[in-house]
Amino acid sequence: MGAQLRRLARDPVFLALVAAVFAALLLFVVYPLAQVLITSFQGDAGWTFAHYERIVQRRLYLNALLNSLEVALTVGVASVILGYLLAFVLGRGAVPLKKPLHMAAMLPIISPPFVTAVSILLLFGFNGLVTRRLLHLQDFNIYGYRGVVLSQIFTFAPIAYLSLRGVLQSMDTTLEDAAFNMGASRWQVFRRVTLPLSLPGIAGAFLVVFIESLADFGNPLVLAGARFPMLATQAYLEITGSFDLPLGAALAVVLLIPSITAFAIQRYYISRRQYVTVTGKPTHSTSRLLGRRTLRLLYALVLLFALAIAMFYAVIAVGAFTRVWGSDYTPTLEHFRYVFQLGFDAVKDTLVIALLSTPISGVLGMLIAFMVVRGAFPGKSLMEFGSILNFAVPGTVVGIGYVLAFNGPPLILTGSLAILVLAFVFRYMPVGIQSGMAVLRQIDPAIEEAARNLEASSLQTFRKITLPLVAPAFFSGLVYAFVRAMTAISAAIFLVSADWNLMTVQILSQVGSGRLGVAAAFSVLLIVIVVIAIGVIGKLVDRLAPSGTHGSMA
Repeated sequence: MGAQLRRLARDPVFLALVAAVFAALLLFVVYPLAQVLITSFQGDAGWTFAHYERIVQRRLYLNALLNSLEVALTVGVASVILGYLLAFVLGRGAVPLKKPLHMAAMLPIISPPFVTAVSILLLFGFNGLVTRRLLHLQDFNIYGYRGVVLSQIFTFAPIAYLSLRGVLQSMDTTLEDAAFNMGASRWQVFRRVTLPLSLPGIAGAFLVVFIESLADFGNPLVLAGARFPMLATQAYLEITGSFDLPLGAALAVVLLIPSITAFAIQRYYISRRQYVTVTGKPTHSTSRLLGRRTLRLLYALVLLFALAIAMFYAVIAVGAFTRVWGSDYTPTLEHFRYVFQLGFDAVKDTLVIALLSTPISGVLGMLIAFMVVRGAFPGKSLMEFGSILNFAVPGTVVGIGYVLAFNGPPLILTGSLAILVLAFVFRYMPVGIQSGMAVLRQIDPAIEEAARNLEASSLQTFRKITLPLVAPAFFSGLVYAFVRAMTAISAAIFLVSADWNLMTVQILSQVGSGRLGVAAAFSVLLIVIVVIAIGVIGKLVDRLAPSGTHGSMA
């Protein structure tokens, strides 16, 4: 530790950044969650364990925990497999329609999370278009385990795809060529070279999806049903329905246990292996890993996935231009008139909040990833843990934590723009951190050491050397931060005010009021805005990339 402190003393800029990041994590991550933890032990007569005793004694909450774990494991594995397939075919294969398929794969994460569940319900519910109108099924039940798993896979697989796409694009394909030159088959090269080098990204993607699934309440709220309770949903219902804040906080604390366990396993596994593949040496190679027949089969699966997404979102598009869904399908523009005349303030507020939080989240995420992977300072493990901690709890609890923490002295932020921006930055930057760490572990540190030998500071090295090399992961972090700022609902619903509102809150309000056409119109407008923004972000980040990767992220 003494050597680390002396090294920090020689680089005051890096030392100041470390101190600033620690202070920010303590104030905007640890402190709000600590308020939730304290509240979970509070009762009418003072400190109590009664809320946790209720969780252990009541079968409803135990079943909710087991159901949540089962769904999270299933969704995590399935999403990583599907995400890796998409990333491999669209990132490494010479296939047509790459950009349209890439945009189709991202549709579930550029719309509010509960829109996928509503689309599935409209297609496969008791009166669904597919189940009742096309297949004439009378007893098909989409509620429960299969409905939640299906909706979450289509919601979270694109997150795994974005993370793994950056990892696969950063991989040096000359390693595969070397294996081919030694007589290895395509399967042997994939199993012994490509897949092991992908493990950091796979582990990071699984961690993110696992935590997202545990924390999700929108999809279960629509599709779980009364017979399939889930823990995040129960926490949300206790807080917003029964107004039992201590019990809801206790349920959220229980959710931290499997999330932290998953994080610890991933961190231990990755720390024992080396994954350097980017050395700074000039290379030029094209991957020969996919044979023609294999590529056709995998491409067909990608097309099938894109077709399923198109079917889901066609329902929303039709609903936006339909007078009354389910009874009167007369085309109309009335829903969009309502959005632009009465609901446009929410559109403007959402854009302002997203445009402020996205660059902060992206840069801070890459900076923390750089510090954790390349830095040597006391408390590095605590920084890594703290940076992802806010991502491991349901968004409703994050919102409640921010209200509890910043509703009074010393820092009053409730109802302001700042509380929404800060909540989004510190909740959604872990995706960029995980993607950045996975790519940084593939980059030879000698590249950065050469810059420091030329008397470049750590900040200059990060800005001019590291950031361009991790441009694909940086893009992933920016995209995720932006789309989640545009589509967030669970934490934001507690933080909006008369001065600052969000489109997602408006959508949920319209659904609750039965105005499904207006909700669909808001959703369509939101998706269009995000698609345009993703293209702009891709162009901006593409300028940071080295010459060999230009155009690869769009």
